Amino acid sequence: MPSETTENSGGSPPQAGVHLLVLIHGMWGNPNHLAEMRRVVEERRGSKKGPNGEQLHVLVAETNKEDGTYDGIDWGGERVAEEVFEEIKNLEKDGKKVTHFSVTGYSLGGLIARYLVGILHQRGFFTSVTPVNFNTVATPHVGLPRYPTMLSSLFAFFGPRLLSRTGEQFYIVDKWSKNGRPLLEVMADPNRLFYQALSLFEHLRIYANAVNDITVPFPTAAIELDDYFMNHIQDDLKIEFDEEYAPIIKSYTIPESTVRPPKPRPLSIEWFKSLKPTRPLLPPALQFGFPYNVLVYVLTPILIPLFFTLVITRLSLAAHASRSRIKQLEKDESGTERLVHVIGSLEREVEDAVVDMFDSASGPSKPALAAASSASAFPDTNASDSSDLSGASQAERAPGLVLNETQRRLVMWLNGLPGLQKNFAFIHPVRNAHATIIARDVKRFPFHKLGEGVLRHWADHLIL
Repeated sequence: MPSETTENSGGSPPQAGVHLLVLIHGMWGNPNHLAEMRRVVEERRGSKKGPNGEQLHVLVAETNKEDGTYDGIDWGGERVAEEVFEEIKNLEKDGKKVTHFSVTGYSLGGLIARYLVGILHQRGFFTSVTPVNFNTVATPHVGLPRYPTMLSSLFAFFGPRLLSRTGEQFYIVDKWSKNGRPLLEVMADPNRLFYQALSLFEHLRIYANAVNDITVPFPTAAIELDDYFMNHIQDDLKIEFDEEYAPIIKSYTIPESTVRPPKPRPLSIEWFKSLKPTRPLLPPALQFGFPYNVLVYVLTPILIPLFFTLVITRLSLAAHASRSRIKQLEKDESGTERLVHVIGSLEREVEDAVVDMFDSASGPSKPALAAASSASAFPDTNASDSSDLSGASQAERAPGLVLNETQRRLVMWLNGLPGLQKNFAFIHPVRNAHATIIARDVKRFPFHKLGEGVLRHWADHLIL
């Protein structure tokens, strides 16, 4: 393990050891979205040092923000990697040496973080720097799942078209590798360096919203096959919160048998009561008090078509600009050594080896990844250790969740990561918990403070 200080042969002053923590925001994001995350970690851990005196240094990635997030997980990872190396150079100029490395990604930022550590591993970064913490918060690890609803179907149709390269990767319709494999599949493959890079980290932990995350639903953020919390009200789910870190779930119990009341007769009093929403109908920006709320509801038939027209137009223009940027980036000769080319060469070598193996084999052989793809690949996690999942089948509790074959395989592979820990946040009722889980904008939306417990849990559980 690198020591706290080093001294070169020229007798220059020793360099102070630094534990570099990189924070990466999500889609359409900017560094301000992680302001609370940075504040919390610096307040709670900034004055503490590692075992060899390493001082925590926080870098909030800036190069891949706003419309730049349309350009794909891979280009985002390449940009952040260059930012990391530049920060290390600046620290060295100040007489500091990075000896430990950690990264936390929020939403899309978690996928970029997984790509980033692949780049670092491929460049030999971890031969001299110790990888310590890898964390994600509300990250679509296996892409975006589809539910049997009109809205989900629309997102699945328009997403790859309106979000450029990133949208294609979100919905796993891209052909990233030379063999046409989607990027998320390559990144989750235990035989690829992305997965191997993750396995190097001492501490792997992911955070997911259990409910109300419209942007990144529970199964993909938690890397689970089922949505245990989809019908939490009907199932009378019992939630116990962590006393210190609410809304983090300490334990949850699903009753062995759930008897749901019959559906009320249409137009009856009970039927009208059942129509009452359990969370706000409108996004925070449109939640006004009386009498403005009445005006908003009256104008809804006009506002909704206008809103969707503006959104589609804005996304179309941004996607077009992104595709033009990507074409220019891919023409750049300096990009020929990017990780995609390294992976492509490796895949061709693997294909040749597989052909040779089958040509020379005297009998049937099992794929190398059979064990990693089995159900036994699931590790115990903090959240599920204290939960009771017996009783009614998950198919009965969460009908309609559609994970395709590729996504289910990714779940199996990723749950095989050594030491993977999971924590779930139960933030209810809110319209969308995706921003709340990181307290993304507490000045504009005070209820985002509900997510501060998640940030405190994350900061306190970082290994220095």
